[in-house]
Amino acid sequence: MRVVDLIELKRDGKALPRAEVRGLFRAFLAGEVEDYQLSALLMAIFFRGMEGEELVGWTEEMMRSGDTFDFSHLPGHKVDKHSTGGVGDKVSLPLAPLLGACGLVVPMISGRGLGHTGGTLDKLESVAGFNTQQSAEGFERLLREVGVGLIGQTPSIVPVDRKLYALRDVTATVPSVPLIASSIMSKKLAEGSERLVLDVKVGRGAFMRTRDDARLLAQTCIRLGHGMGRDVRALLTQMDQPLGVMVGNALEVRETLDVLRGAGPADTRALTLRLAEELLAMCGLDPTLARERLDSGAALARFYDVVAAHGGDRRAVEDPRRLPTAPHRAPLLAPRDGYVSALDALKVGHAAVVLGAGRAVASDAVDPRVGFELVAKVGDRVARGEPLAWVEHAERGYEEAAAELLSAYEWSDEPVPPPALIYERVTVDGAAPYAPLC
Repeated sequence: MRVVDLIELKRDGKALPRAEVRGLFRAFLAGEVEDYQLSALLMAIFFRGMEGEELVGWTEEMMRSGDTFDFSHLPGHKVDKHSTGGVGDKVSLPLAPLLGACGLVVPMISGRGLGHTGGTLDKLESVAGFNTQQSAEGFERLLREVGVGLIGQTPSIVPVDRKLYALRDVTATVPSVPLIASSIMSKKLAEGSERLVLDVKVGRGAFMRTRDDARLLAQTCIRLGHGMGRDVRALLTQMDQPLGVMVGNALEVRETLDVLRGAGPADTRALTLRLAEELLAMCGLDPTLARERLDSGAALARFYDVVAAHGGDRRAVEDPRRLPTAPHRAPLLAPRDGYVSALDALKVGHAAVVLGAGRAVASDAVDPRVGFELVAKVGDRVARGEPLAWVEHAERGYEEAAAELLSAYEWSDEPVPPPALIYERVTVDGAAPYAPLC
């Protein structure tokens, strides 16, 4: 079939044959298909959608466009978690070693921050020597030695996704649920995990602004996973305000260590535990094992081992004073008395980019030292002149970032309840209000 025939099929609302999709991707990677033709096809998918076997076939052919991992020969359940991205979302860092300490195997391929959302790889690489670029043999070695591999996507993993995303970015076809879901699932299922829990963010700082949109994405990913023989579940979690209190790469490693030491912000600790409990339950194991391994210090010890196995400086996580630190720390003072009624995560994320903690474009360098410590969040009462936050900076962008951060705060004269952390739990059987597993 010619490419124009595939465009015509989708334009008319018909399903794309899987064999033709396979040939299309091969030709696209070989440079034999024009970008304008793929752009037209993506726009047709944007308007006509994909579902059922068509979407499964599209996603599986994306996954098979490059290397895939098979760790079925390794003992233990292979599990992973994926977040759709947010501000202050460092949960992968404490969650992975916690799962490893529970006896699970965690092959996790993560990304870098772009725009207002942070990236797991950038946070990990704020630990000196931490190597996220691993060969297939290195990835398996990490899983054998410490049960956890935290690596970046290589050019040979789902290569068609990078080319498709570049076109989606310049053709206004990014906000398409089938295209988002196939991008997520092709990468996550290429890494060799058998069970996956999705943390689908909802709110001002998320790509999905409403619960309805987040639920649709979660259900689409879950159906895709089951269509490809994987067990997938999802939690819809809030991202109107940042998660935790630290925003910035080395700062979020510090918060990770606080959580693993039995302290840290209540929301970061709770979400880490609840995602771990969900995966343990999916494996037929006792969910209470997660809290036991966190409270006993086993997860912290595993984190030290994970850092060392990746070539990182173990001393830097054993003694956080060795982590990168900004040369300046300045308070952001409350302009009035009152209760914090909102803390716009999108504005906080943008302020962090201005400061140098994130990237406006992929080629930007990231300063691991800078960021924010949020003293006041939604529901907190603050007096005029008290610190709302501390700005850790290296002078670059300080005044602009501080002004943006201050604009993220909204106020009330009356008490305001803090937002719920988890809204819904979504499985292949449907969605339901979240109820703790244990």
